[in-house]
Amino acid sequence: MSVQHDAVQRTDFDQVMVPNYAPAAFIPVRGEGSRVWDQSGRELIDFAGGIAVNVLGHAHPALVQALTEQAGKLWHVSNVYTNEPALRLAKKLVDATFADRVFFCNSGAEANEAAFKLARRVAFDKFGEDKYEIIAATNSFHGRTLFTVNVGGQPKYSDGFGPKIQGITHVPYNDIEALKAAVSDKTCAIVLEPVQGEGGVLPADLAYLQAARELCDKHNALLVFDEVQSGMGRCGELFAYMHYGVTPDVLSSAKSLGGGFPIAAMLTRDEFAKHLAVGTHGTTYGGNALACAVGEAVIDIVNTPAVLDGVKARHQIFKARLQQIGEQYGLFSGVRGLGLLIGAVLSDAWKGKAKEVLDAAVAEGLMVLQAGPDVVRFAPSLVVSEADIEEGLERFERSVAKLTRV
Repeated sequence: MSVQHDAVQRTDFDQVMVPNYAPAAFIPVRGEGSRVWDQSGRELIDFAGGIAVNVLGHAHPALVQALTEQAGKLWHVSNVYTNEPALRLAKKLVDATFADRVFFCNSGAEANEAAFKLARRVAFDKFGEDKYEIIAATNSFHGRTLFTVNVGGQPKYSDGFGPKIQGITHVPYNDIEALKAAVSDKTCAIVLEPVQGEGGVLPADLAYLQAARELCDKHNALLVFDEVQSGMGRCGELFAYMHYGVTPDVLSSAKSLGGGFPIAAMLTRDEFAKHLAVGTHGTTYGGNALACAVGEAVIDIVNTPAVLDGVKARHQIFKARLQQIGEQYGLFSGVRGLGLLIGAVLSDAWKGKAKEVLDAAVAEGLMVLQAGPDVVRFAPSLVVSEADIEEGLERFERSVAKLTRV
């Protein structure tokens, strides 16, 4: 039996929601694969992926099955008990990565909060209270809690919330000398995104990540990789650190980990994990059986050569066509990114107008993202069909043609 719902519309948002978002004028109500339908029945192609979350598109049969099966068994027991899906997913993450231990939580911000608290606790236990400084990158993004928003290198998100958390330094991304100058024996962690997501889809230079690893080893600091956006197959390997061959001490994952169901994880090694002893950190919902059942289905599909190789192949299709569109219409100065985390950098004439490009795309039935005002971001399903890629990019070109003609 279906539940009778009250009719709602977009104008209701402005009446009942806190105004910290400005959502699109339409409301998506159904999705299948890389297609979405709104309240009016209009169909759109989804190259936004719920901001790099819908790793297998919408309503993927394996995820629907995992969720509904688990929903009929057990939803929640808290961490007073453990549960089978959490243990199975943790084992799979450990087997597939550098890590020995997993901490489950609900969002990327929570995974980073745990990572930063871990880094400070390890340093406190081993070296005392003076070793607490964290070095992060300018234009980085690590979440919206008070701690993570201060570690993030975008003051517009951290200003206006009272005193800043102390001991955090920001240095330019991909600048090895700046990193060297900032590190000291007071440093407890260097925190980096292997690909800066919100900062403009900017991949790290290999030498930069290697230098960060060496500096952490030299100064007894932890190397923390924020792979909330770059992880779970998004960049063509299970995690982007594998692409670079630089191994962190701590890694945060979220977004694609649940394919649309809220879940996050902090991964680390035994020698660091032991510093979060019983009672030092926690979360009520973390490791929830529903979320972990879905996460297990995600990793079973994503961590396969077929899907990961497919991401690399799709990258080439996107990049070639976006470069061609950019050159033909004078819209982009370049296309960058790894795998299916792609940023088209707006040319000087179009700087600051990423939102206009998004709106034009929606008018043609295509959902894309921005990464700051100067970059159009594409983060589609990792298994998006070539037909949908072709049709979506056709729609994108039509929107660009109209936009640049005006």
